[in-house]
Amino acid sequence: MYIQLRFFASVREKLGSSSEQVDVPPEVQTVADVRQWLIQRGDVWAEALAPDRALRMAYNQQMCAPDKHISAGAEVAFFPPVTGG
Repeated sequence: MYIQLRFFASVREKLGSSSEQVDVPPEVQTVADVRQWLIQRGDVWAEALAPDRALRMAYNQQMCAPDKHISAGAEVAFFPPVTGG
């Protein structure tokens, strides 16, 4: 199943990319599964998306919980929490 990934702010900077289209395996069913699958790439992916790193996630441009189910053609985004100033 193909999905579109988007990365913002410090996540984008660490990964050196703002977007990517990927074909996720069948066992990747939720936004949390996408994150874990990307972490398995290792190196900067494991660092940028580490489980202990506070990240926000969005599904089709709507903030979502990690257990949000994904579908083909969806957009999944990762970004750090922001603070006002």
